[in-house]
Amino acid sequence: MKLCFFHLMPYQDLPDNFEKDYHSVWVDAPNSLFDPEKAEHMYNDFLDELEYAEAMGFDAICVNEHHGNAYGMMPSPNLMASAMIRATSKAAVVVLGNSLALYNPPIRVAEEMAMLDVMSGGRLIAGFPLGTSMDTIFGYGQVPVTLREKYQEAHDLVMKAWKEREPFSFNGKFTQLRYVNIWPRPYQQPHPPIWVPGSGSLETWDWTIKNDYVYCYLSYSGYKVGKTILDGFWDEMERQGKEFNPYHAGFLQLVAVSETDEQAEEYKDSIEYFFKKSLHIPAGFANPPGYRSVGPTHRRPARQPRIPGPSSSAISPGRTIWRPAMSSLAARRRWSKN
Repeated sequence: MKLCFFHLMPYQDLPDNFEKDYHSVWVDAPNSLFDPEKAEHMYNDFLDELEYAEAMGFDAICVNEHHGNAYGMMPSPNLMASAMIRATSKAAVVVLGNSLALYNPPIRVAEEMAMLDVMSGGRLIAGFPLGTSMDTIFGYGQVPVTLREKYQEAHDLVMKAWKEREPFSFNGKFTQLRYVNIWPRPYQQPHPPIWVPGSGSLETWDWTIKNDYVYCYLSYSGYKVGKTILDGFWDEMERQGKEFNPYHAGFLQLVAVSETDEQAEEYKDSIEYFFKKSLHIPAGFANPPGYRSVGPTHRRPARQPRIPGPSSSAISPGRTIWRPAMSSLAARRRWSKN
C-alpha cells in the first residue's frame, strides 16, 4: 500500500452562519467573502503542508482542480504542482487532475503536464477527472449530455500527443487541429501514469477498467461506504476478466490522528467547518439532469472470484457485489501503472 497526502486547499474563513445564509459553497457563493490577504497566507500554509508531507515519508503529494468555490481554491493545480516540484525531490506529484473537457484545445493539458513531468524528473502522476457538475456544467457552461463524450475525445488527443513523435492532424467532433506537435514531451515513456478520480459512477468504472488506469474513489461518507463502492469496483474488474491488482485502485479517506481520544477533540471545529460549510452543496448543483447517463446497470459476474468472500449489499439498483479477499494476492504491476 502507498500513502498519499491530498490537499483540497479550501478557503478557511467563511462566516460562522455561512451554511444558513448562503445557497451553496460552490457556483454562487459571492467572492465578496474572499479575502486576498488572508488567502495569501492560506496558500503558503497549504504548500508548506504538502512539502512537509514529503519530509514525513508520504509516497505522493496530491492536488486537484475546481472552479468558482470555497471548497477547493485550485482552478489551476498545475501552478501548485510546479511550486511543489521545485521544493521536493522524492515524492510523486499527483495532479488529480485536469478536467479535460474544459480545455480548448486539450493539448494544453498535454503540454503543461509534459512540462511538469520533465521538471520533476519523471515524478508526475496525471489525473484525468471528468469534473464535477459544478465545475463543468454550471461553472464552465458545458452541455451535460455531451460532457463525457467531449472528455473522452480530449483524452484520446492528449494520449496521442504524448505518444507520437511526428506532427499529426486531429479531426474530432469537438476539436480540430491541423498540427499537433507538443514541445516538450513527457519524461516518462510513453507517458506518465494515469489516475482517474471518481465518486462511484458506473461510467467511470467502465472507462477506467477499459483503459487499464488507476481508479481513485473520493470518499467523504466514511470507510464503510467507501468499502462498499470499492468492493463493487473489484466485482466489475472480475466481471470484465481483469487480473486482480490492489494497486489498480486508490481510496481517499479523511483521517484524524492524535495521542488519545480526548486530544482528538481538538479537530472538532475544523471537521465541523469542512462538513457543514465546505460541503454545503444543494442537490440541484451536484447531480443535474444529463450529467450521469441512465441505463441498465445489472451485471452478473462472469465467474466466481478466485478467493470467495462474504456477500455484500447492492450499491445501486440491479447490481449486486461481493467482497473479494485481497490479503493473499500479490500485486504484479507498479503502483503507478502506466
